[in-house]
Amino acid sequence: MIRGYLANDILVEHAELPGHEGVSAGVSVIDTEGDIEVGVWEHSVGTSTDTEVEEVFVVLSGRGTVTCDQGGEILLEPGSIGMLPMGAKTVWTVTEPLRKVWITLS
Repeated sequence: MIRGYLANDILVEHAELPGHEGVSAGVSVIDTEGDIEVGVWEHSVGTSTDTEVEEVFVVLSGRGTVTCDQGGEILLEPGSIGMLPMGAKTVWTVTEPLRKVWITLS
């Protein structure tokens, strides 16, 4: 059975990120199918770090950059598509509240 969602209508609850005072983020898993998981992620203005799972994402709204310890930078703006390798240590610098749809394989 096929399914569809309006990504901008998905509710995402934020929590302050530990060790990143004043910066919050939230995630909402939309659906899973086999080993594919799809969700929406939001990040407030500010900077945070993360260790990634293998992910493809599309930015819906907001602006900023994400850089990786393995090299590279992705400009985050509506329509940007990014690919993050498993284990990459990233720095997210968000200048306008960010909302993206992500897809992972588990």
